[in-house]
Amino acid sequence: MAVDIEQPARFGNLSKFLGLSHMEFDESRYERLLRRAKAEDLSEVSGIGCLYQSGVDRLGRPVVVFVGKWFPFNKLNLDKALLYLILLLDPIVKGDYVITYFHTLTSNSNYPSFSWLKEVYNVLPYKYKKNLKAFYIIHPTFWTKMMTWWFTTFMAPAIKQKVHSLPGVEYLYAVMSPEQLEIPAYITEYDMSTNGLRYFQPGAQT
Repeated sequence: MAVDIEQPARFGNLSKFLGLSHMEFDESRYERLLRRAKAEDLSEVSGIGCLYQSGVDRLGRPVVVFVGKWFPFNKLNLDKALLYLILLLDPIVKGDYVITYFHTLTSNSNYPSFSWLKEVYNVLPYKYKKNLKAFYIIHPTFWTKMMTWWFTTFMAPAIKQKVHSLPGVEYLYAVMSPEQLEIPAYITEYDMSTNGLRYFQPGAQT
């Protein structure tokens, strides 16, 4: 009978069976996923435009942009979504990097489940967590605050101090140049309609 080494619920037993430590087993699974990501057609996900690199911040660190409104969680092939995330981020996370998540005008259909986020977090190796230097949430809501609290309390306490909720796009300009940040027009239009022009005060608490 074939052994399915892809099932996360059976990591413990399989790692013992294969004579691997948990870290080695996780890395082995990640390497298999990375090979799949390089081999498979992921245009279904890449074409959505919800995840991409956009320049660097003022310290020269790559900026990864995630557009929440363009992430159709309930309709997307989640296996391919994970593969695309790995394909995009693997070369970036070898050094320091930051993530900017735009929660602007998202709806329930865009919200990933706790179980899927947990699985993704468990699949990604240590370099993803270690080299992530900041995670910015733009236009946060009650949902993002609850999700952040849950995730950083029960899943990833090590990144708790790296998460920053910012009420507007201009707050990002303190850490990255506007020329380096490529985002959909609807985000800046919403930002201006909500916050007005030149609302950012340098040195303000965020």
